[in-house]
Amino acid sequence: MTETPEERAPAATGPAALPMRVPAPGLPSRVRIHEVGPRDGLQNERAVVPTEVKAEFVHRLAAAGLTTIEATSLVRPEWVPQLADAERLYPLLGDLTGVELPVLVPNERGLDRAIALGVRRIAVFGSATESFARRNLNRSVDESLAMFAPVVERARAEGIAVRGYLSMCFGDPWEGPVPAGQVVSVARGLYGLGCTELSLGDTIGVATPGQVRALLTALGAAGVPLSALAVHFHDTYGQALANTLAALEHGVTTVDASAGGLGGCPYARSATGNLATEDLVWMLRGLGIETGVDLAGLAATSVWLAGRLGRPSPSRTVRALNPED
Repeated sequence: MTETPEERAPAATGPAALPMRVPAPGLPSRVRIHEVGPRDGLQNERAVVPTEVKAEFVHRLAAAGLTTIEATSLVRPEWVPQLADAERLYPLLGDLTGVELPVLVPNERGLDRAIALGVRRIAVFGSATESFARRNLNRSVDESLAMFAPVVERARAEGIAVRGYLSMCFGDPWEGPVPAGQVVSVARGLYGLGCTELSLGDTIGVATPGQVRALLTALGAAGVPLSALAVHFHDTYGQALANTLAALEHGVTTVDASAGGLGGCPYARSATGNLATEDLVWMLRGLGIETGVDLAGLAATSVWLAGRLGRPSPSRTVRALNPED
């Protein structure tokens, strides 16, 4: 009986061989991770992290294999003082090659700052609900879209790719459940403006897999292409990985995550941390899905940052791989 190459090769043993890779049918072969830790993670920290630490954080994430790292936000400093150093930080990342470094911009003034810094990818941040739009942007949903229109148009004319964040896609702390049709309407509005990617946000972490499948199905029926969609889950009720798997089964191939599970939402107090990038990579590795990320290096980065923040990482995978920390 002839042995296959896999049978001839020595089997990996010990913790380094884990998780065991068991691919599941119908899943993508590769997933692009949109790392949001330096922006969405650090903006929720009470203490301001030094610029040099932020720069090293981004460099360490890139060294771990992440190729899309959301670097900072160009909002007014008094809105998010934790990210008021964008003009000092971004030039410190100029030596990175092969890494996309998008930034969040709120309006045309933010776009002007992005262009001056040489940014090639930006994101705008909208809401599927009126309540959150009012609290976050001090505008209605329609007024928000009108504010984004010249930003997207100018950015695209400059050759800058534009991501549209759509928050409160599954539940809102003031309005309760959010109907899929309501999300579809705003998503079509953002996509129609010229956003090249839409990130569907479970801002307060209340989604469940059935709701994720229903929304993705509704968006497809409304003409929003699957290739333009990303998902952004929070782990408030421990559902982030289950919801991510539901999105992967539907064909989504871009997933937002935050190293070490950092983050939340400064305008929605019930939101807990983002899906931890390490937890996501562990699951994807077990499913045989490629990410290009070195899990050990990524976990070490989160341990390093946790030391700078003065508290342990909330990521279960980080804690499992580094029990002494």
